[in-house]
Amino acid sequence: MIVKIIRHFIFVPVLLLFIAVFSASAQGILPASFAGWNTGSAPPQASPFKNPVTDAVSREYGIVAGENAMYSRGKDTLDVTLCRMGDPSGAYGLYSYLRSPEMTHSSPGDHSVMSRDRAILLDGNLVLDVRGTDLQRFGQDLNALVAAIAPKAEQGPLPTLTEHLPTQGFVDRSDKYILGPVTLNEIFPLSADDWLGFSHGAEAEVAKYNVNGRELNLLIVDFPTPQVAQKRLVDLQQMYHMNPAAPDGNPSPLFAKRSITLLAIVSGAHTQAEADQLLNLVHSGSEVTWNEPTFRFKEPSIGAMIVGSIEGAGVLCMFAIVAGIAFGGFRLLVKRYFPDKVFDRSSTMQVLQLGLGSKPINSEDFYGIDPNSPK
Repeated sequence: MIVKIIRHFIFVPVLLLFIAVFSASAQGILPASFAGWNTGSAPPQASPFKNPVTDAVSREYGIVAGENAMYSRGKDTLDVTLCRMGDPSGAYGLYSYLRSPEMTHSSPGDHSVMSRDRAILLDGNLVLDVRGTDLQRFGQDLNALVAAIAPKAEQGPLPTLTEHLPTQGFVDRSDKYILGPVTLNEIFPLSADDWLGFSHGAEAEVAKYNVNGRELNLLIVDFPTPQVAQKRLVDLQQMYHMNPAAPDGNPSPLFAKRSITLLAIVSGAHTQAEADQLLNLVHSGSEVTWNEPTFRFKEPSIGAMIVGSIEGAGVLCMFAIVAGIAFGGFRLLVKRYFPDKVFDRSSTMQVLQLGLGSKPINSEDFYGIDPNSPK
């Protein structure tokens, strides 16, 4: 009977916790209303989820869940899709994948772009895909929507590969942050397999450039170590015959250059000189030098070790002598000016004396005991 009661009391909290978690997940992230927009009788739906990209692409960016909601205000409607990613890096990758060059920033420096009928907004690990008509009218309303979901967004650092992209000839909003081979093959078609090495910790950024009136594609890859980057460059040169010294009949040659952990690859160029206009502008933020000061341990000679031991022993002996004299002198001074008060108090000591001499034993001779004090 007691066992059943214990099981019952354990089961009830677990059940309540499960219900609370399920209710929180069912509630979702998208609000029922914001800035006068509301979903009416149809609340935001977490399932079925209208994924704005293919399942393979969303998996590479690390999608966790998604929601859809249709908002209305008067005659206007907004179709909102929310993607919750595993981390802000994956969310930024999906944001860069969804945006297009014709979209303009809502405000300088933020991570939100908008066209006439579509807006892509990023906040932490959340990506919003909003579709409507003449969305420029609803800029403040979309800011209110982002503010409504912001408390549920997980903030964190965003990828820094964009800092290595050259600015000269850059096509605005053409850069895409890539974390898998499927997405890479869509944007930088070369092979469907993992030829770049995402399984070894690589991350990539692809951007378009206008060079001498022609469009070139620049792929920047960051590897964990310089050794991994160098090995990948050697493997790619063997697989795809990169950096040809002379035209070899290949209609789309590849040109590559490594800078510390970064590997830059250019496609669309016809000659090495044309590709170098981009490759020479890519530099890693870190530097490796070989002229840093170094320190070498030198073992002393046997003579120096013996002399050092003698000197060390002498220092210890001198310290012992000085400490002994200081302690003994302090003790004698205290006993002289404060007899039977601090050290060798007769009331707390018992001394055994042999009495080998002819003089009678008298403890007062040693401790200065008052002869009138009670025994």
